[in-house]
Amino acid sequence: MHKSVSESRIEQIYQVRPEYLNGAGRLFGGKLMEWIDELAGLVGIRHAQCDVITASVDNLRFMRGAYLKDLIVLIGRVTFVGKTSMEVRVDTYVESLDGTRRPINRAYLTLVAVDSDGHPTEVPGLLIETEAERAEWEAGIRRREMRKQRREEGF
Repeated sequence: MHKSVSESRIEQIYQVRPEYLNGAGRLFGGKLMEWIDELAGLVGIRHAQCDVITASVDNLRFMRGAYLKDLIVLIGRVTFVGKTSMEVRVDTYVESLDGTRRPINRAYLTLVAVDSDGHPTEVPGLLIETEAERAEWEAGIRRREMRKQRREEGF
């Protein structure tokens, strides 16, 4: 069985509240990381149709800050699947009141599907429908190889 990227895509919006700010008055990076991990997990559950665990986070890149009352938009989608694992890309934006979105973060997470006993279980394949999805899939293959190499080197 294969599932399309759009079948598990999720978009979530938060507003930055005072309790989410660090001492410099910006959105606390740990809070954004929590939101990213939560969203990626939901994308993974939608794709795998079972529980998932986060195995790794790659390329968590903070491009700019976010501030009190900013609207934060997170968009997650599956970019690559293996036998029991999935790579999920989460893009984060600040959305202005006119709807303009500026990127503030991009992250890739690897999730593993698990059965009721917590053992890895197979995930559906990914149906590639666009050239952008194909490019992301091919980049996902390279990222998987880089993760494997880092593990072998002890990173």
